[in-house]
Amino acid sequence: MGATGLRALLERVRYEVLPAKATEDKVLAHLPREVTVTVTASPVKGLEPTLDLAGRLAGHGYRVVPHVPARLLRDDAHLKEVVDRLRERGVDDVFVPAGDSDPPAGVYDGALPVLRRLSELGGPFSHVGITGYPESHPLIHDDITVQAMWDKREHATYLVSNLCFDPRVLGEWVARIRGRDVTLPVYMGVAGPVQRAKLLAMATKIGVGESTRFLTKHPSWFLRFATPGGYSPERLLTRVEQTLTAPSAGVAGLHLFTFNQIAETEQWRRALLDRLDG
Repeated sequence: MGATGLRALLERVRYEVLPAKATEDKVLAHLPREVTVTVTASPVKGLEPTLDLAGRLAGHGYRVVPHVPARLLRDDAHLKEVVDRLRERGVDDVFVPAGDSDPPAGVYDGALPVLRRLSELGGPFSHVGITGYPESHPLIHDDITVQAMWDKREHATYLVSNLCFDPRVLGEWVARIRGRDVTLPVYMGVAGPVQRAKLLAMATKIGVGESTRFLTKHPSWFLRFATPGGYSPERLLTRVEQTLTAPSAGVAGLHLFTFNQIAETEQWRRALLDRLDG
């Protein structure tokens, strides 16, 4: 991969973490303040662990992006409470997926009504992210997910793609959404250098975070991680170089799924940057 293009992507990263007991200490120990940290939310534990961790990390000087799934919000008043709480901590970026809660906790069954309500509240956040699905969502048809991006685009400022391991699929997806005039910048979702033993332990903690639950719904993805030599983030990035670095793709950076292997992910990123410098 061209050093310049890869370096730019590696310097514009977002680390997705799960709001577990040790997450705050891991972030403080291993991540520089210039790395954006996104915090998932669980339908089992609700929004409180996410909001609490996001507030504490913001207090430490990190740029934090809490996940605010629509299906975890009870009503407009609850949404306003969440907005006020995050703004008090200086958070100006939120990621709004539909979420997996079934049934929903309240009146919102998808992300679009929440996004519209945020616009009606005057756009309290400078940045609002929505989800993209390069590979099929387990419950939603591909055509619907692309249409949903079109519907949400006027209320959002960027897209985050979910996990994908197929360079061809990634290229086709980017071309497809750009062909539909979805012009929002994309943070490309890539799994970090996951250690399979730690992933197995994390995957047993059902309800910890959206990324873990999504992985359990895609057993073929789990096998990619669990098979020795089955997955390498550097190899994937090399194979998608042209897709990620083409100006027409509008890729703003990488969204790294850490599965809370924060130290390992940052060590890999730094080592790869050092090699590029050499």
